[in-house]
This record gives sequence, C-alpha cells and structure tokens, in this order.
Amino acid sequence: MFTLNCKGQLLTIKEPIVMGILNTTPDSFYDDSRISNVDELVRKAEQMIKDGATILDLGGQSTRPNSERILEEEERKRVLPAIEAVHKNFPGQIISIDTFYASVAREAIEAGASIINDVSAGTIDANLLLTVAQLGVPYILMHIQGNPQTMQLDPQYKNVTLDVFDALSFKLKELHHSGIKDIIIDPGFGFGKTISHNFRLLRELNFFTQLERPLLVGLSRKGTVYKTLGTTADKALNGTTVLHTIALLNGANILRVHDVREAKEAIQLYLAYTA
Repeated sequence: MFTLNCKGQLLTIKEPIVMGILNTTPDSFYDDSRISNVDELVRKAEQMIKDGATILDLGGQSTRPNSERILEEEERKRVLPAIEAVHKNFPGQIISIDTFYASVAREAIEAGASIINDVSAGTIDANLLLTVAQLGVPYILMHIQGNPQTMQLDPQYKNVTLDVFDALSFKLKELHHSGIKDIIIDPGFGFGKTISHNFRLLRELNFFTQLERPLLVGLSRKGTVYKTLGTTADKALNGTTVLHTIALLNGANILRVHDVREAKEAIQLYLAYTA
C-alpha cells in the first residue's frame, strides 16, 4: 500500500489504479487523444472519471519521438485553461500536470493540479525539482535516455533493466536530498528504448518494486504494441490491454492510459485472478 499527499488530499493506493491521458496537443501520436477545445476536454474528463480514472494527466506538449518542443508560454496557454476547467467542474478529482517546465508546473498546481509528471527527470529545466520541493506535491520520476527529440536515434544499454534501475535509484537520492517526499516511479517505456528493451523491462518489471515506490506503466497504444502487431495506434487497444495485464501481474500500481474503461476491466479481472 502506498499513500501520496496530493495538496492535502490523501491518495491511498491499495490496488492498481488508472491515470487517464488528456492531451491539449495538436500532434500527439494517437489521433483520438488530441483535444482541440476546453468543452471537449471537460466532456472527455467526465467520461474518464465515470469509467474509473483515479488521476487525470493533462499535458500540452507532445513527447513522442522526434516531436518539436514548444516553449513555456505556448504550453501554458494550452494547459492552464484545461486544468482550471477540469478542477472547476470536478473539484475532488486528482489532476497531474505533464510538463518539464518549472513555471508551468507551478502555475498548474495553483490552477488545480496536485501531481507533477515530468518525462525529463529534471534534466530540461534546472529549476523544476526545486519547484516540486517547494510545492510539496507528488512527483512522477520517469527514466529517459536523451530527450524526446533524440531518444530513439540509437538507444544503447549494457543491461536495460539494471541501467534504468540504477539511474532511477541515483535520481531518487537526489530527489530526497531536494526535499521531495512523495515519488512515483516510471521506467519510461518508449523513452530512449527499442521495442526489445521495452519487452525486457516489462518482463523484469518486478525488479523495480525494490524501490518501494508506486510503479507507473505507460504503454498505452505505443509503438511497442502497434509495431509488434503490424498495425497502427488507433487499432492497438487489444494489444495494449494484453500488455497492461502483463504489467499488472509484474507489479504495476498505476496504468497511464488512453482507454480508461478497458484498463479498469483489466484491473478488475487481475484482482479476481489474484484474490
């Protein structure tokens, strides 16, 4: 069991939970996840909440391979009205802000978010980790090799599981030193890893439970699924559910997904199986 203090709201993770993805980006890798206006976002957020999402993860910047990085001001324009609208309509809902910019993170927390989800592990904006510590909110620590613009050029590891584990362990010490207490671990599937790397990480996911932190898995509709199946992201739901099930069996605590209902069903069946 894990407990996270989300701005005074206690999130207790006794069994696996779902994080629903809400993108205010025009260039996310999965077309159906792109949301063009606030009203549409609120409707989608409502459906995700009804389907069982414990956390809603809002992002304004695509971090798919070779994506073009946008500046803070543009990201701010995309995400702050979205967070404000979701928080206003669903005030008890836990929201995470998907950003690597310190200023965007701070304003998002002020607007209603209560978790910071950073794909860069604090390497893009040197002020981010200090900001997280000052805000006193949970932080999602993800492993990445390189950055979204370079990460898939030629990722190399001696042993992907040990290398990722060691990098996360080292970073955990830095976070503790900075005063960040509530930390979620994300091995970073697809972020500077080949498909082979991703499958090995999935097979050996239990290894990361040694870090004694909630373990987040983000495999939803990614290339590891659809390229292996020879299909496309929009046809990768079934394959995603299969890998979600494997992740649950191997220790995942949080599934970050585009399709909340199907992920909740996978969790329901996993809990019945392991009861």
